Amino acid sequence: MHVKVGCEFRYEATWSTPAVMQVQPRPDGDHRLLKETWQTTPHIDRHSYQDLYGNACQRMVIPAGEPIIYYDALVEVSGELDAANPDAHQLSVDALPDEVLVYTLPSRFCLSDVLSDVAWQQFGSLQPGWSRVQAICDWVHDNIRFQYGTSNALTTSADVYQQRIGVCRDFAHLAVTFCRALNIPARYVFGYLPDIGVPVAEEPMDFAAWMEVYLGDRWWTFDPRNNARRIGRVLIGRGRDALDIAMVTTYGMPRLVNMTVWADEATETVGA
Repeated sequence: MHVKVGCEFRYEATWSTPAVMQVQPRPDGDHRLLKETWQTTPHIDRHSYQDLYGNACQRMVIPAGEPIIYYDALVEVSGELDAANPDAHQLSVDALPDEVLVYTLPSRFCLSDVLSDVAWQQFGSLQPGWSRVQAICDWVHDNIRFQYGTSNALTTSADVYQQRIGVCRDFAHLAVTFCRALNIPARYVFGYLPDIGVPVAEEPMDFAAWMEVYLGDRWWTFDPRNNARRIGRVLIGRGRDALDIAMVTTYGMPRLVNMTVWADEATETVGA
């Protein structure tokens, strides 16, 4: 199955501003990038690099004026639902691989130390493993109300727990926090999520955030916002939380006038 993904950012900038952008499909995601297009108005020099988490980044300087940055890609996905294994077990901390230990620790937005008592009271008596992680997703999905404009760049998982409202970023942060508080490695991820096999959402398309949890011998996808296995996810970035994988990091304050995101099933093929 092919999906067409991309985004457009329109800015108003008083002066030139260095920036890093993460909007490309991650090189090692469960998908295959077939082709991609960058367009900038006016022309903007940029170069690519991979950050310490392996995410594909573009470094550039956003010019003064009213610049437009456009990215579009055709991606091949499996067409299958997210993989699942209800028998996947939780490893003891001493049995975890060295490289996943960082995802058991508190981070800027995932305050697992602050919410440790809450997590253990709510989920500590449950069977460790897949069912415990699913119970966390169920609780977050059922107890946090989704609404745009209810959080900001400083909102932490503790804030979301207290306020019981947020966007997909906040759902993911809270679920990641509960997992880490229970010594379950969990990382924040974001990407494109087309409406394939589900009713088309009324809200405009946006980037989506979910989480990956380490059970057994691998990472598994869980989505506390939608709380369902989905088709066609295109992963952009992985990190400890949203601070590590912001779609745009600017070293200054250009005003974002408009952001458009698309993620749709496509009939287009390479060479068509």
